[in-house]
Amino acid sequence: MRMSWRLGMMLLTVSWFLANPARGEERLSLTPTRGGEVEYCPLPPQGKVVFRPAGNEAEVPPHFQLEAHEFDFWAKPLRKANRVRACQVTFPSPVTTPITENNTVHGVYFQPAGDGPFPACVVLHILGGDFLLAEAVANHLASSGVAAIFIKMPYYGERRGRGSRRRMISEDPHETADGMTQAVLDIRRASAWLASRKEVDANRLGITGISLGGIMSALGAAGEPRLRNVGIVLGGGNFADVIWNNDALQAKGFREKWLAMGGTRETFTEALRKVDPVTYGGLLKGRRVLMIAASKDEIVLPECARALHDSIGGEPELVWLDAGHYTAAQYLPRELTRLSRFFTTTEVTSKPNPAP
Repeated sequence: MRMSWRLGMMLLTVSWFLANPARGEERLSLTPTRGGEVEYCPLPPQGKVVFRPAGNEAEVPPHFQLEAHEFDFWAKPLRKANRVRACQVTFPSPVTTPITENNTVHGVYFQPAGDGPFPACVVLHILGGDFLLAEAVANHLASSGVAAIFIKMPYYGERRGRGSRRRMISEDPHETADGMTQAVLDIRRASAWLASRKEVDANRLGITGISLGGIMSALGAAGEPRLRNVGIVLGGGNFADVIWNNDALQAKGFREKWLAMGGTRETFTEALRKVDPVTYGGLLKGRRVLMIAASKDEIVLPECARALHDSIGGEPELVWLDAGHYTAAQYLPRELTRLSRFFTTTEVTSKPNPAP
């Protein structure tokens, strides 16, 4: 399948980069450990996290709000390499659905060696549900001194019920809105989990993702005010347009079924407005936002990236790649370095660059 080949090339590019850092590129230093040995802050096999609403919770869209509560988590070390420890982390979703498996959030925490405090980041995956790319991004960030937790969004991976056809991005826009809303609430708990970690600087939380993960990064940040650093890669706004204009067979099926049910493009757009990042762009004003977009993107169209940028008041740094959605893979080594620098510094981002 053409898309699978392109994705495979993208993953190979990332894997090569992680194994072969760019020559002359300075590696960002990590907090030294005691006695020169590689040590990690202890991670208990289970525990509790206290979630407290943000100070400006009243500004959060009502369907993304959470009251004060506690939730359990479970953790298990998986592997260690290059001063990064990967640990499996699970916790209950704030949303209970009829699909039992979907009610548990599964993630992998990439923990830098040392005492910190480190900036931290939630990392989200692409639409296809291939998690290697998101894990590679999280691992790269951790190796640069950013504590990163990759989480699987609703109905992905272990969260996909046996025999269930339910998906987060569904042919029914109302189901899509419900799935994306649940994802935002899961992101809020993941952010609280990060903030509870001893090695994490709770004042330097962020979020990032590629493609669908980029769209959800913008939306998740709108729902969680404490995510101050937002890295949006190949994402944008006008989410309904992304789906409606997509020429993939699955997207065509969505449109045909919606039209057969008597729906229109306008009603489709209205149903998704509550989960469109453009709707809430104003909530990201004043935060550090980095946008990386492709000038020839055939999936998340350039005008979708511009719409999101404009909704945030034109504030974010906007980097244009001379590529399409999949051919942007050639720029990943450079852009991963850009991301790590973005999350490890506190510098104000520069003005947007014009599209090439």
